[in-house]
Amino acid sequence: MLDIMRLKSIAADRMTRFEREHWPWRVGAIAVAALALLPLAAVVTLALSASGGAWPHLLATVLPDATMQTLLLMAGVAALTLTTGAGAAWLVTMYRFPGRRAFDWLLVLPLAMPTYITAYCYGEFLDYTGPLQSGLRAVFGFQDARAYWFPEWRSTGGAIFILSAVLYPYVYLTARASFLQQSVCVLEVARTLGRTGWGVFFSVALPLARPALASGVALALMETINDIGAVEYLGVKTLSAMVYATWLQRSDLGGAAQIALVVIAFVLLLVGLERASRMNRRFHHTSLRYRVLERQPLTGWRGWAAACGCALPVLCGFLIPAFVLIEAVFTTPQETAGSAFWRTGINSMGLAGAAATCTVILAWGLSFAARIAPSRPVKGAARIAGLGYAMPGAVIALGVLIPFAAIDNGVDAFMRREFGVSTGLLLSGSVFALLFAYCVRFLAVALGAVDAGYQQLSPNIDAAARTLGANVRRILREIHAPLLRPAIGAAALLVFVDAMKELPATLLLRPFNFETLATQIYIFASLEQFERSAGAAMMIVGLGLVPVLMLHRAIASGRPGSAAAPLSQN
Repeated sequence: MLDIMRLKSIAADRMTRFEREHWPWRVGAIAVAALALLPLAAVVTLALSASGGAWPHLLATVLPDATMQTLLLMAGVAALTLTTGAGAAWLVTMYRFPGRRAFDWLLVLPLAMPTYITAYCYGEFLDYTGPLQSGLRAVFGFQDARAYWFPEWRSTGGAIFILSAVLYPYVYLTARASFLQQSVCVLEVARTLGRTGWGVFFSVALPLARPALASGVALALMETINDIGAVEYLGVKTLSAMVYATWLQRSDLGGAAQIALVVIAFVLLLVGLERASRMNRRFHHTSLRYRVLERQPLTGWRGWAAACGCALPVLCGFLIPAFVLIEAVFTTPQETAGSAFWRTGINSMGLAGAAATCTVILAWGLSFAARIAPSRPVKGAARIAGLGYAMPGAVIALGVLIPFAAIDNGVDAFMRREFGVSTGLLLSGSVFALLFAYCVRFLAVALGAVDAGYQQLSPNIDAAARTLGANVRRILREIHAPLLRPAIGAAALLVFVDAMKELPATLLLRPFNFETLATQIYIFASLEQFERSAGAAMMIVGLGLVPVLMLHRAIASGRPGSAAAPLSQN
């Protein structure tokens, strides 16, 4: 009896000690969330406290046109990405036709093309001196541009086409994952009731995939709002572009914050609509049985029509930009020969590597805290920390600069008053400010990957370690770290690639005389010399292909087996 009581006392003492070790992780999680929320809070504070003189001017001149352009761009991108992504995913998932297996992975390649690089490539391809118009003049004997009609592609319509050509894989990937997990029995029941292939798609598969489609469209629209390089190059005055112009060209930080507040409202509305589309709705599959998916063959002209329908997005979103880049590399002197290019490449890779390291560490700490201390404050901190990815880079850059500049001014005033020494800018305009912005922006990316890794680890592992006397640090170091190595590596790779191609925040926060590959491409494109930076663009695209193909492989292999439980999506 005494031995049993002693064992219970030891177990209770170990549990109490383990509970005491939770508090640093809880405090740390809340602190990370507060830091991630700092840029958003700074923008809101400055926008509400800025002098009222700028707001009537913005409301009368800038905001109406910018808001309308943003709404038109979002509506067009949403419609085109939804049609292209969902249609291609249905064809590849449910039918057999020539080239289906190749199109399965070719359709995700445009995701490796940053929107601004695609826009610059289309500038080289569609301009008067580009290969398309030059070929038209050569074939039909036109003497100049007045002899034929060519659409004005530097417009809102052109921006919708180019952004949709790059962003439709978000919808394709989420729709394909949903279609793969749908019950074959449900689809067969619809067929027995007289539905055709496309009838099954519209009446059964599409409603069941609504949450996945909403998530894919929301991601595409967030990237649309975030974009600055492509829309500025195409002459479309969106709200994010106006934040950039008001800040740098008009030197009106308060006005930029007020426009950014409208951008934040757009993003929050978008996130709210995406969540509302799933709220109080459950998308069940009524069958408890899964069978191997049997694709229906498409023969004759139907098969070739399906192949052409899948080839067109790949052509527009990847092959044409890739052709322009390759042609420019081999026909135009590149900046890769000089030391400036390599210095820029080192800057990009070093900054991206530091961002990946810091972001993964923070994400791992948040996920670990949510695992060992799953309280509401910790779970809320993890959700708040993930808001940064929904915010445009220009808004985050503005939100980082405001508190950092205030700290710099305060430190400088103190040093002048007490010691007669000026410290200048210590934080704002430094690599640290840029690194902080990257961590805020991409923390959600790393958090998602690490959380996915933790979902594969049974809680019984932690319970067994606690009963054997392991403390929190030992569990993290000796048990979780080896098991989470693939997830941590994937998170680091995703953040590294995203940081390499990030343009808006880098443009606004980079230190003086500090360039990255993305900003170098932007500078050459603004000088109408994009072909000189094609080598840098190819490096970014090549690095972007790796996580894209890894993501596609993970989704393509996600079809449940015959013993799998049915999917239920909230």
